Amino acid sequence: MDNAAPGIAYTDAVVVANEAATMAASLVARALPPIAPAPDLLVATAGQPRIKRVIDLVLASTAMVILSPLLGVLLVAVRLDTGTSPVFVQVRTGRGGRRFRMYKLRTMVGDAEKRLADIIHLNEVQWPMFKMRNDPRITRLGRFLRASSLDELPQLLNIIKGDMSLVGPRPPLPHEVATYTRDQARRMSVLPGLTGLWQVSGRADCSFEQAVQLDLHYIDHYSLVLDLAIMLRTFAAVLRHKGAY
Repeated sequence: MDNAAPGIAYTDAVVVANEAATMAASLVARALPPIAPAPDLLVATAGQPRIKRVIDLVLASTAMVILSPLLGVLLVAVRLDTGTSPVFVQVRTGRGGRRFRMYKLRTMVGDAEKRLADIIHLNEVQWPMFKMRNDPRITRLGRFLRASSLDELPQLLNIIKGDMSLVGPRPPLPHEVATYTRDQARRMSVLPGLTGLWQVSGRADCSFEQAVQLDLHYIDHYSLVLDLAIMLRTFAAVLRHKGAY
């Protein structure tokens, strides 16, 4: 194993955090709406998407800078645990069906996707989703990262880039989208989120249909106040570890 890997991983985390902060400062300036009478945040308005974007940039870039030391430590730990790249990159589907590369800390063995065919018959949720409480592909460290949701930290970069938002439906895999009905496809009418109504209502304990209905409820009743409520409930959901596997 490359003895320089831990140092490189930590340095990369700091560099990414600095670049993210610079990028966010530039994007915030461009995203700020013109001065106008204060909007009623309890009612969805045409200006709320721009305000939501500014909030995403400010909070995600701040979190990226503050959490960069922790992220650096986790990158080193995952590298030592798996012996391969600590960042797992997966193609997901975002708003309007646009595909993007989503980042996560690796929680499974390196050939996890190849092994899926061997255990797909053990799926515990409704296809096209796949979840398994005791998935043998998950590493010991990976179970901790999933239970604590720390594996999602790299998605702060996705938020800064504009691929995702802090709150919204989770980004589906392309093969999941291929099975969507017209109504289910409405999940892709907004930016996918780091957390969402589905995540604070049971996470993996929800069926596919329940997850879809929760996401559509969020879209149909969107407001900045709802976003704030979901973010606050997210902390409680993470502490309870409910549905996290």
